[in-house]
This record gives sequence, C-alpha cells and structure tokens, in this order.
Amino acid sequence: MAGAARGKVAIDSEECKGCGLCVESCPPKCLELSPELSHYGVHVARYTGHDCTGCGICFYCCPEPGAITVYRLAAPPKAAPTHAGGEHAAAL
Repeated sequence: MAGAARGKVAIDSEECKGCGLCVESCPPKCLELSPELSHYGVHVARYTGHDCTGCGICFYCCPEPGAITVYRLAAPPKAAPTHAGGEHAAAL
C-alpha cells in the first residue's frame, strides 16, 4: 500500500528508447511502458501519475541521459506542538 506521492517523474519521449529499465527498477511501480508506439517505433516509459517517492532510482538506471527527470515534492508543513501553559520548555 502506497502513501502520498513525495515525488513526480517527467519522461522526455524524444529521449526515451523504451528499454524498460526504469519500469523494472521502480520500487513503488509508478512507471509503465506506454501501449502506444512513439514515432521511433518504441513503447516509451510514462509516469502513472501517483505513488512516486522521488527516490531517483529510475533516473540513475536510465542509460539515456536526459530522458528522465525526478522532482521531489515539498513536504507539507508540520504543525507546531502546543504545550500546556503556552510557553516553550526552553524559555522556562
């Protein structure tokens, strides 16, 4: 079961050669080969749109420089803890 996406993958269909290494190496399995053929006649990789952890494994295993870009999404801000009495412990 996957959590909220922490990353996003962009794949340049002009650079991807459809080898599938990124698809096979993706831990959350958020990449797949497109059923359509590119104008080069290959099934290029594509991001499914969810579950990316931003780990970058797809980027590092890709033999084609510039085909994959991984973006890390900013973490949501954490709520500040509230303390009884309203003062920070360090101020006491």
